[in-house]
Amino acid sequence: MQSSYDLFYALKQLDYLKTKRDPLWWPNSGTFEVLVGALLTQQTKWERVEESLENLKAHDLLTLQALSDASVQEIAKLIKPSGFYNTKAQRLKLLCTNILNEFGSFESFQKQVDRGWLLAQKGIGMESADSILCYGCGREVFVVDSYTQRLLKAFGYTFEDYMQIQDWMQEGIEENLEKIQDIYKYEVELHTVYARFHGKIVEYAKTFIRGKHVDIMPLIEAMEGKT
Repeated sequence: MQSSYDLFYALKQLDYLKTKRDPLWWPNSGTFEVLVGALLTQQTKWERVEESLENLKAHDLLTLQALSDASVQEIAKLIKPSGFYNTKAQRLKLLCTNILNEFGSFESFQKQVDRGWLLAQKGIGMESADSILCYGCGREVFVVDSYTQRLLKAFGYTFEDYMQIQDWMQEGIEENLEKIQDIYKYEVELHTVYARFHGKIVEYAKTFIRGKHVDIMPLIEAMEGKT
């Protein structure tokens, strides 16, 4: 593997994305749900986050204003499936209140927010911030998660920090964007490529990473044109 493009190409050859739930992979991309989901998915499985989102929706609390107005206790009860529910409820309410105070609406937040503002919020790290920017705000940002790091390490790539990984992943895509357009056979936005690329990695990893074992043979064979 010479660049992140090779990884993208291999995943595409293996027919990822498998799921058709959303064009950008993350459910209900471009909506307020992404922000809530990005915070709730920390240290838990997505299936549990979906339970929490359904609970909030059933109680008409899946809006910026409603979560800002709700009590921490009420939010915690509804997001219990996601784990660490008291802490997450406090952080979710505070985040929503801060967004309203700073931006006035989620639509303004989508247009104006930057990574620095997000990282200044309690409970939001690099991955959560970039998930919100990419899937919630439509920004040209690749989300680096533990699966990405483990796959790259299995290929012999090590990096000092999150930003180095992100730069490397984005560079390979940007330098080969014309090839990617040819693969899709239609003009696709860079933001969409980043969003779907991250989704491809997650889907592959959930099948081929088991404990400490990372199986990259399907990827290597796809890169070599054997599949």
